[in-house]
Amino acid sequence: MGNGQHEVHLNLNVRGLPVSATLGINEESNRLLAEGQQIYKLGLGQSPFPVPGPIVRELQNNAHQKDYLPVRGLPALCEAVAGYYRRTQDLPFLGENILIGPGSKELMFILQLVYYGDLVIPTPSWVSYAPQAHIVGRHVRWLQTDAKNNWLLIPEELERLCAGDPTKPRIVILNYPNNPTGCSYSEEQLQGLAEVARKYRIIMLSDEIYGELNFSGGHRSIARYYPEGTIVASGLSKWAGAGGWRLGTFAFPAELKWLLEAMAVVASETFTATSAPIQYAAVKAFQGGAELERYLVHSRRILKALSDWIWQRLSAAGLNVAQPDGAFYMFPDFEPLREKLAERAINNGDELCRRLLQETGVAILPGNSFGRPQNELTARLAFVDFDGARALAAAEQIAADLPLGDEFLGQYCEKILAAIQRLCDWLE
Repeated sequence: MGNGQHEVHLNLNVRGLPVSATLGINEESNRLLAEGQQIYKLGLGQSPFPVPGPIVRELQNNAHQKDYLPVRGLPALCEAVAGYYRRTQDLPFLGENILIGPGSKELMFILQLVYYGDLVIPTPSWVSYAPQAHIVGRHVRWLQTDAKNNWLLIPEELERLCAGDPTKPRIVILNYPNNPTGCSYSEEQLQGLAEVARKYRIIMLSDEIYGELNFSGGHRSIARYYPEGTIVASGLSKWAGAGGWRLGTFAFPAELKWLLEAMAVVASETFTATSAPIQYAAVKAFQGGAELERYLVHSRRILKALSDWIWQRLSAAGLNVAQPDGAFYMFPDFEPLREKLAERAINNGDELCRRLLQETGVAILPGNSFGRPQNELTARLAFVDFDGARALAAAEQIAADLPLGDEFLGQYCEKILAAIQRLCDWLE
């Protein structure tokens, strides 16, 4: 096949793909803000909290680091990541089986590039999984979930897909706490999924980027139950507030080292290596310590208090809402109000979100951006539009065993509360 044919094939894969929905809503919100409108940015899921002080100081101390680092990552960082999983999840990862990249998003793309197989995604899911597969030319198989199961994948659904073609190679993405729902899996649910994955030799990509934001602090990885076939993805963007730093991690079992090596070859010809100063700083992040643990405890407290407040208000307004277990998302279903909304010429998620933004200034994303049916009245909101540094400083002055009440939220998360109140009033 000549170069021209390659170019035609690439163009066909990319043609028609829109800008990532989360980035698109952020750009639209910023445009309206620049025009002087009051906008409540519940669209983009960016951590509101500052990067923890110890990590920032390490970056400052290593700003002089200018050499190319090994493709797989700074050895000290790889060891720190492996040690983090041994310490927090009792997973026997080794430094030699860690891959560092400029964001977990890039590593996910390379994984699909080197592994020939279908991408299996429970819906709803994060907005970039499927477009990446489309760019690479992989088939996407959507697995349906149900609101009554908190939009989580059940083993029976995975079994049904695999039984039809039991030898087909597949990557299944499991993301929890989940974007866009905030829901997570119990130990029993993970064990059930692991059993099916082992039966069909599935490669499980466990996207645990929000793991440290499980409100209870008790996140469990499916790699505990299916260690030989699970790649665990994480990074600094969500729990450490460092999305713009672009550092992601993949942890491989020894059985999948061949896959790591294939990805490292592609990495060597694409991004070469992740930024050196950021890798040196990330060592401190994955080593942990008392200051970082305190940061996490109070981050979780604030997010849980906000999540509980929003969930109660939206439920009282008549929406079906799965109660989140972590992260900073919620996935309300407006279906109970379909007739009422239809009277206002609102019949799907796109119309719902467009009208909500126009009439209230509240920016959220429709469920179809996350793989749900076009006519469904679901949407995702991200409750991050507040000053995280200010809220953290205030939370640290309140004993960790005490709840953060409405007075705290009203003082430090006022824009979120105002946005939810506007949404509820708009529904009346």
